[in-house]
Amino acid sequence: MLSGDLEERLEQAYLAACECELQAFKPGNVSVYSESHDMTVDDFRRSAQVSAPSLTNFKLSLGEKMFYAIQATRAAVGCNTNLGIVLLCGPLIQSMQPEYGNGDLQTRLERVLRKTTREDAIWVYRAIRLAKPGGLGRSPEQDVSGMPDVSLLDAMRIASDRDRIAYQYISGYQDIFDFAITRHHAALNRWNDESWAALAVFVGLLRRHPDSHVVRKFGRRFTEIVQDRMASLEKALSHSDNPERLLRQLQEVNDLFKSAGINPGATADLTVACLLVVRLERLLAHC
Repeated sequence: MLSGDLEERLEQAYLAACECELQAFKPGNVSVYSESHDMTVDDFRRSAQVSAPSLTNFKLSLGEKMFYAIQATRAAVGCNTNLGIVLLCGPLIQSMQPEYGNGDLQTRLERVLRKTTREDAIWVYRAIRLAKPGGLGRSPEQDVSGMPDVSLLDAMRIASDRDRIAYQYISGYQDIFDFAITRHHAALNRWNDESWAALAVFVGLLRRHPDSHVVRKFGRRFTEIVQDRMASLEKALSHSDNPERLLRQLQEVNDLFKSAGINPGATADLTVACLLVVRLERLLAHC
């Protein structure tokens, strides 16, 4: 496959993953069912559209891809809609480039992560400062306000105990490959609807792991109530042949979360990454 053709297919895969996540009714998060947090569905769609060309540009390094994606987003929508998405999807898309050799997607991704450089970290730090994510706080080591002197992987290792997105870098995207993909495929086989499969992934992840964005904002204040609501939704989904019947329950949880300012944004970002992995694995199977 020619590089231009592959870049185009990667862009299509990324845009489709972002759109599918918006179609899922994720309580507390922006979707076609509910907008809030001063952000709209159109903000997220525009963010995906403008970030895609940089993320899929083979001429850019990994760090450059992510910085220019955030720079384009900031210029287009003026707020942080997709930092987590870009940080997760950047290495996945990078792994599809021919220089990362043969093997399955996870093997190729591990090569990308091992080869990250200090220059990648510098670009990513710039991207984070530009995005201005809420509740970032300060770190006693390699804080993003300064200049990193370690590789991007090592910087993510330092942050991994407090940030679920950083944790993916040091674990080889464990949450995606060891849980989310299996959950996605099972739900898709059951309902034949990928937006509901995306919800099953979101609910399952949020039940098992406190959302980093929520914890940064509120500490552990809402962890129990969020996980309780996700456990109830997970049970309801597991017994439902028609998830449309759960719309009322989803709306109730959504109203509860949004009234308290609970936005599980990191979990939504992980859901996008899962949806992208599904598409990249299909693409690899046909290369």
